Amino acid sequence: MVSILKIDHIGIRVREKKRATDFYEMLGFKLITDTGFEKGHPIMMEHASGVVLNLLGPGTEPDDENVLMDIDRKHAGYTHIALKVRSLEVLETFLNDNGVEITGRFSFKDMSALFIRDPDRNVIEFDSYPGDDPASRLLSAEDDIDAYNNHP
Repeated sequence: MVSILKIDHIGIRVREKKRATDFYEMLGFKLITDTGFEKGHPIMMEHASGVVLNLLGPGTEPDDENVLMDIDRKHAGYTHIALKVRSLEVLETFLNDNGVEITGRFSFKDMSALFIRDPDRNVIEFDSYPGDDPASRLLSAEDDIDAYNNHP
């Protein structure tokens, strides 16, 4: 077994530096450093929760779809990040006040989730559930998980 201590950072490909950093700053991330975005090196941002993002760029493809989430063919790759929040109601008010569209939601067992897209259509899931882990972590293939059909 590998002795993993934590997730160190999440890498997200973005097209426009200012548009992306403005969006993630609105969510509470602070700039650590820009190591050369224009050369494909990351912009590092950190949230007070300890979550670190590496915004990589610049992306060169058109911004009309996210190949991992928006097309019927299922490509392998990371599809989204999921962040636990204290209150989806408070988050939803914040998102509405900041003009961020909620693109999906679902509830299953003790967990509720809502989804947004960053300016480059990368999916961010926000989860709320009591305790340290949601009851869905105890699921098996035999469980009825139709709620996941609403998972964007």
